[in-house]
Amino acid sequence: MDRSTVNDEALVPLGGSEALAQDPPVLRPVPQQAVEAPEPRSERPTTLPTEAAFTEERMLRDRKAAPRSGWRRSVYAATGGAVNLGPSSRELDEFDLIARVKAPITGSRRVAVISRKGGVGKTSTVLGLGHTFAAHRGDRVVALDGNPDAGSLAYRVRRETAATVTSLLADRDRIERYSDVRGYTSQAPTRLEVVASDNDPTITQALAEADYLAAIDVLDRHYNLILCDTGTGILDSGIQGILAAADQLVVVMPPALDGARVASGTLDWLEQHGYGRLVGEAVAVVNAVRPTRPLLALEQVTEHFAGRCRQVVTVPFDAHLEAGTQTSVEDLRPATRRAYLQLAAAVADGFDRTPDREHRTDRERLTR
Repeated sequence: MDRSTVNDEALVPLGGSEALAQDPPVLRPVPQQAVEAPEPRSERPTTLPTEAAFTEERMLRDRKAAPRSGWRRSVYAATGGAVNLGPSSRELDEFDLIARVKAPITGSRRVAVISRKGGVGKTSTVLGLGHTFAAHRGDRVVALDGNPDAGSLAYRVRRETAATVTSLLADRDRIERYSDVRGYTSQAPTRLEVVASDNDPTITQALAEADYLAAIDVLDRHYNLILCDTGTGILDSGIQGILAAADQLVVVMPPALDGARVASGTLDWLEQHGYGRLVGEAVAVVNAVRPTRPLLALEQVTEHFAGRCRQVVTVPFDAHLEAGTQTSVEDLRPATRRAYLQLAAAVADGFDRTPDREHRTDRERLTR
């Protein structure tokens, strides 16, 4: 079609001619909202990072702890650390036990290890417990030989001093600092310190309740954890002083019927004489259990004491402890070391309980 022949009607937009007759739409400006001017940006942040930002959690990549033993350790060593399978479940359980052993102590804690039957391993229990606590904790741990019948606790560590508990008592008014009391103790490589008893039983048997309360009072000023070895005579005046000062008890028995009966009778006596709180918080130890199946039903013994005490721990027989000589912790069998770790963790589980020392207020006046 020739463009010149196109009439005006062909140029009429859709909607007809009426649409051309209408006024064109008026475009009105859209009102703009007022925008606040941005604040000038500071060139440096208002809070600057400090050295506190350099924590292991923030700055180190995720990594597993290296296994310490077993085939996992062999793989780790063979690959130069490139293959790290992490600790085994047994090692993780050990980490948990160590964490419990390190439970904080408010003030001090006094633990008496008792048994009315001789030869059950009371002294070995004190040493195993003390070495374990001292090796894993950062505070001061001391063991006091409170056996009035010439106790042997000090002979189980390297003797550094001839001083004894009677020396400590004679000089207690001159002991003001830790460096002073350190002259009356012998220290093992684990950092456990020991206060010896006298070789002459006539001297130690003469020590009365007030004497042991006074000795514990001196140690209490410089040590966070005090372990007390005791004799077999629960009615002895000296042991009465140790019981009066105790915050916790560890009752030791052999894997034998008569020993278990005596241990249960000891708990009966304590409950009848006002020490029920200590019985309920006590830890029972079945000591020197041999690997062979014994005639005694140990599971029933354990069940009995689990119903009376807070926890029960079984310590296996170890020839190094039977010898009764100076024994390094490294000399003990792994099963024995683990048992003492379990025992220390069981005792430490009671550290979060506030000691009730009101029951011994009258006795402590004797030391003033």
